[in-house]
Amino acid sequence: MKNLHGMSKRNGGALYLLLRLFTEVRPGEVVTAFLLGLNIFLLLTAYYIIKPVREGLILGGVGAEGKSYLSAVIAVLLVFVVKAFSSIASRVSRQKLISRVTVFFISNLVIFYFLSLSSISQKMLGLIFFVWMGIFNVMVVAQFWGFANDLYSEEEGKRLFPLVAVGATCGAFVGSQIARWLVGPIGLYEMMLVSAGLLLICTGLTLVIHKRETRCPGRELKSMQKEPDEAEKPLVRGGGFQLLFKRKYLIFLAFFVLLLNFVNTNGEFFLGNVVTERAMEAVDTGMAGGLTVDEFIARFWAGFYRYSNLLALLIQLFIVSRIFKWIGVRTSIFILPVIALGGYSFIAAGASLMLIHWVKVAENGTDYSLMNTTRHALFLVTSREEKYKAKAAIDTFFHRAGDVFSAVLVLLGTAVFSFRTESFAVVNVCLVLIWIVVAVLLFREHKRLTPDT
Repeated sequence: MKNLHGMSKRNGGALYLLLRLFTEVRPGEVVTAFLLGLNIFLLLTAYYIIKPVREGLILGGVGAEGKSYLSAVIAVLLVFVVKAFSSIASRVSRQKLISRVTVFFISNLVIFYFLSLSSISQKMLGLIFFVWMGIFNVMVVAQFWGFANDLYSEEEGKRLFPLVAVGATCGAFVGSQIARWLVGPIGLYEMMLVSAGLLLICTGLTLVIHKRETRCPGRELKSMQKEPDEAEKPLVRGGGFQLLFKRKYLIFLAFFVLLLNFVNTNGEFFLGNVVTERAMEAVDTGMAGGLTVDEFIARFWAGFYRYSNLLALLIQLFIVSRIFKWIGVRTSIFILPVIALGGYSFIAAGASLMLIHWVKVAENGTDYSLMNTTRHALFLVTSREEKYKAKAAIDTFFHRAGDVFSAVLVLLGTAVFSFRTESFAVVNVCLVLIWIVVAVLLFREHKRLTPDT
């Protein structure tokens, strides 16, 4: 490993020349950045293989409205999950923390597979799996980016996060394509085992990166200005929510994430509702090609994620690093709200499946690439405890709180006010305007923390 580090530092090789096409990377940074990118690539591939499984099981079971209401259950459970995560982080090293959490989720996937072979009803299993996925996807991604924030200083992170995030967008695209291929040949539940195998590889990669960064001569944890053996120590005691509410910056960031997901989830409801109706029509009229309603929905969402992730990949590869260089991280937070404002304004003027589909592709593509990288880069100015614990609280509870507010909106809109899709879009336009106000507050606080950046 030492020789590999030294070789990459001297000349970088072909990998160094390749990575330089996408961002400013220095020879000594190549191997770690590549391994981090590979890790998040496999992580997102595993997630997107089973994401259409989740959509097929839940929409085919309880529909788009039921899916929205379950988000409240997920948000409540995440309060306890964040507390447990913070407690474990105060007792074990970062590598053990990440490994144990990942292995726990791997074991869950295996359990779900065997439950599918039992007498449990598919509807009940779909409900449990949907709630589990709501916790799994935010926890594993949050802890990965907490780990990446722990490795890099603010200057390094702004240069290298766009590169690492290429792995995420590639993984999302590849995972959604693999899911589309596998839905028919192997079935929904067998896809869970494929994801479990990929997550096991991720656990090994985390160990390799951890050892490399703590054992290479002269390597420091620049983000903290501490010696490498600090990485072997547990974090200082204290809960994620407690850390969060001590700083205005983190509060603004939490509500920025909440509004982001509130708006996005509302759009997912528009699309999910229309797709479910079309799936039932196709099956009833014999136009579904022999697929069940669940499989028809799963295939549609796999295709939707493919387009969204292809756009995200192109943005991540060729645009994100240049935006960071030209306008900086904090100014980048305004780009997605502006896109959402325009898209939902069009839907409010007259909704159609094609319009909703492509507005959501544009929104999700930008969210999965530029906004995703920006959100994680905003934590570069925080303390080590905040990178893991407060970040976990924001990326899990506040993220899912957006789902809860969306569920309330769906309930009121459908049961009380009889909203049409255009009415929901008008609400989203109003929410985006509030989101932009919060972005302004976040921008000012970030500028105060990094005045000379």
